[in-house]
This record gives sequence, structure tokens and C-alpha cells, in this order.
Amino acid sequence: MIIYEGGGVNGNPLYHWMALAVFTALALPWSVAVLAGWTPPRMRERQAGMRLRAYGMLCMYGLALANAIPRIADASIETVLAFTNVGLGFGAAAVVLLLLSVRKDAVARRAGPAEPGEG
Repeated sequence: MIIYEGGGVNGNPLYHWMALAVFTALALPWSVAVLAGWTPPRMRERQAGMRLRAYGMLCMYGLALANAIPRIADASIETVLAFTNVGLGFGAAAVVLLLLSVRKDAVARRAGPAEPGEG
């Protein structure tokens, strides 16, 4: 078992606060904006999977929350491991959603542009 300064196994909470702040500043606003209908200029040609990408990024945010909060709270090792497993579930869901978004974009690209009034 690794013991850090102060005797806990969770390390310095400042690092977890910084990671949580970065994810909150980058992943959360982007995901909410995309789900509200905004499309980033670089991704205008890949709009088919944007909602799936946004949900995938929200799962990544859930992973960050599940890993940071118990460590910030200096929870027991059992609690940290339980939340880490929840975080792994969020990570797996994010991978699946991001892969589905890539597939949806590829299918839409093969189908070609939709005519006005279609779809």
C-alpha cells in the first residue's frame, strides 16, 4: 500500500480539485452547448454523431467526478475503489458512445448530403 504525506492513500486533494476544475471548464460546457444545438465550426461536416459525442463527453465528466470526489473527501479505500469501479463504467460508456458517433458519421458520409425536406 502506498502511503502519501499525511498518512492517507488519496494523495493531495489539490490535484484532484485541479483535474475536476479542468473537466468542469472544458467538458461540461461543450457537452451542454452541443446538446442545446450548437455545433463547433470544425465539426460542421460531421454533425450526424454530435449528440452521441456530447453524451460521451458527459460520461467522461462522470468518470472525473467519480474518481475525484471520494479522494477529495478523503474517503476510505473501499469507498474509493467502489467509486473507481463506477468511473470505469462511465469510461466504458464513453468509449461506446464515441465509437457509435464515429460510425454514425461514416454512415452519413456514405449516404451523401440530404436534400432539403428529407430526414
